[in-house]
Amino acid sequence: MIAVSTLKGKKVALFGLGGSGLATAQALVAGGAEVTAWDDNPDSVAKATDAGVPTANLHGIDWRAYAAFVLSPGVPLTHPKPHWTVDLAHAAGVEIIGDVELFVRERRAQAPDCPFIAITGTNGKSTTTALIAHILKESGRDTQLGGNIGTAVLTLDPPKAGRFHVVECSSYQIDLAPTLNPTAGILLNLTPDHLDRHGTMQHYADIKERLVAGSGTAIVGVDDSFSALIADRVERAGTKVVRISRRHVLADGIHADGSRILQAHGGTSRLFVDLDGIQTLRGGHNAQNAAAAIAACLAVGVSEDEIRQGLASFPGLKHRMQPVGRKGAVVFVNDSKATNADAAAPALSSYERIYWIAGGLPKEGGITSLSPFFPKIVKAYLIGEAAPAFAATLGEAVPYEISGTLEKAVAHAAADAEGDGKGAAAVMLSPACASFDQYKNFEIRGDAFVTHVQGLQGVTMLI
Repeated sequence: MIAVSTLKGKKVALFGLGGSGLATAQALVAGGAEVTAWDDNPDSVAKATDAGVPTANLHGIDWRAYAAFVLSPGVPLTHPKPHWTVDLAHAAGVEIIGDVELFVRERRAQAPDCPFIAITGTNGKSTTTALIAHILKESGRDTQLGGNIGTAVLTLDPPKAGRFHVVECSSYQIDLAPTLNPTAGILLNLTPDHLDRHGTMQHYADIKERLVAGSGTAIVGVDDSFSALIADRVERAGTKVVRISRRHVLADGIHADGSRILQAHGGTSRLFVDLDGIQTLRGGHNAQNAAAAIAACLAVGVSEDEIRQGLASFPGLKHRMQPVGRKGAVVFVNDSKATNADAAAPALSSYERIYWIAGGLPKEGGITSLSPFFPKIVKAYLIGEAAPAFAATLGEAVPYEISGTLEKAVAHAAADAEGDGKGAAAVMLSPACASFDQYKNFEIRGDAFVTHVQGLQGVTMLI
């Protein structure tokens, strides 16, 4: 745990006592702050009280006595309308911050030179975060991994000289971190997302820009117009910018040419690494993730050879295009995290012959947007509530069966893939649907897929 000493002896209000919120409250208490915490859920309040966190309804406190208000990132700050606690804090002139801001203040106070890499973007940030942390760990460095990837940042070990912190940041967390200043900050890309919480695409982009604007080295993907403009603005403001691209040849920066990652300077490019053969980094989206990881690791002093070794040994992120088993020329791929069509596209784009397991609780729009990948699909195996609608979309373009259950889909897809005799193929769970009609969450669905693959005769498991 990182005990938050920067608010020692001061009154701090906190709202939101879920996983990260409770961890934040405990970190504040451990650092000596006078905490008053609350949540709209009585069970969360009771759990916090039992954990030794002082609780009281924030409607009844004297807000003018408080030095700070710590808001959980899941609670609306601005849109669709501010939470009632936000209105009360604003009225009293109390600053509103989040757990990432508490971390960066503690880092400045305790170990300002401690390397800190922060990652954001609409897509790919979890894989990039995990890849950077893997490269650092494999090179023997003391590495802490957390943030939006699933481990609350204040539960990590404290900043100190030689310790590297790799933190995934959502737009909500950045919005609550006004002095965010990583050693290396990454903005991968920007597409419309969370606009119910940010109002407009421009406001969403403005929030994301803060992460790289405060960085020692700003690493920016320039394949979309919003991010390209951000790179230009940040550079004009005096920040060192490393541009990355999966689509364009860059005169300066790091870009992809298929699986080849090239480093350019002054219009001259050289091969840095070829990702061909690294199953966990297949596809153009992973070329961008690798380019970002390379740039960040170079910025914090990792050698080129250490980076190449880390890329080659990356195990992948669980449930995201994760190769889990192999039988002859057939690879079994767990992409359970693909809970909508856009999320399924990277996996479908990364293999040439696919036995596709899809379906579950359908999302708006279905799978129509995936039609460019239909020629790659040898056959589809449809499960869950979405099966009839997906069958109608596939029509005569893709052979399909309505398998009903994941277990049947795996068995039938494996048998068909093994029996077609046409070489390399992927049996892929990339549902393009939520899991809730059959499974509690995508993790359980992905684990079930792995179990069913493990039960097949002759499969060599890769995990």
